Amino acid sequence: MRLSVVTRAPMTAQDRISVPPVDDADVAPAGAAASPPVSRPPARPTQLVGRVFRGSAVVRAGLLTRSQLRSSAWRRLFPDVYACTTAQVDHAVRALAVSRLLLPGAVVSGRSAAVLWGVALAEAADDVTCTVTPSVRAGEVPGIVLTRRHLRADETATRRGTRVTTPLRTALDLARTRPLEDAVVDVDRFLRTGLLDLAALREAAAALTGRDCRHVRSVLALADGLAESPQETRLRLLLLRSGLPRPVAQHVVRDGTRFVARVDLAWPDRRIAVEYDGLWHADPVQFRADRQRLNRLTAAGWLVVFVTAADLRDPAQLLTRLRTLLAAPRSA
Repeated sequence: MRLSVVTRAPMTAQDRISVPPVDDADVAPAGAAASPPVSRPPARPTQLVGRVFRGSAVVRAGLLTRSQLRSSAWRRLFPDVYACTTAQVDHAVRALAVSRLLLPGAVVSGRSAAVLWGVALAEAADDVTCTVTPSVRAGEVPGIVLTRRHLRADETATRRGTRVTTPLRTALDLARTRPLEDAVVDVDRFLRTGLLDLAALREAAAALTGRDCRHVRSVLALADGLAESPQETRLRLLLLRSGLPRPVAQHVVRDGTRFVARVDLAWPDRRIAVEYDGLWHADPVQFRADRQRLNRLTAAGWLVVFVTAADLRDPAQLLTRLRTLLAAPRSA
């Protein structure tokens, strides 16, 4: 069954979305080399420059012919939904296109809702997730994932002119639908924004019923909202799974009353810190600051273990080292 699209007679503001433009020189097919300048760029009606719009509406309004709609001036996003190639089409724009042009009345949810709340949990090309009522008749469309359920009025809000699940509902959906570790990462990132309160989230989860409620509660029992990156959350979960003592996240190290540093994870009683090292700083000023920070920690009697992406992929050596360090006596 094909997705039905509501038709209108003349083209209106509801048939198009304005998005930030990019230079024509920046537009090229994925993986292709930049094309040389052309003397005659594709003709674009002023009303459609930098816009996402419904193809049937612009053809009906006489702005384009169907042949022109297939030109290099436009990019097809979804059935009957096109973007001007001078438009910056990110995941938020694609989500707005689905909810406002393709499926009016759909509520943006899941990772797509997180993006509209300012939490970058989805890339531009990722599937757009929306929730519709069970009565909506819509078939499968590539690039769109639909959930059918009734949402209460207090579970939706308005962002950028479209309906979206609230932060609380969005976080519960992420915890329900994602694998355990990925869900904890996503919820941690959402909590970090301050849009959510972990206690309120756990309270809402406690009231859930159904087959996924135990999974949701397991996710929220592990989430803390303190990690500053997804990899920090994954590192913390690795340490918890390994049977090591629970580390303290974002621990502030002091030497007496003097602030020394804030570390990703720590066992304060052992003065052992674990830091996720994502990228080496090539900037000389930042490199010097990093080394000064490490020297301050060392001078305060702390031992710092740095962890890389390779350690997360193959953690055996890292875990052996940490077990050895935690078992060894430390001088006062």
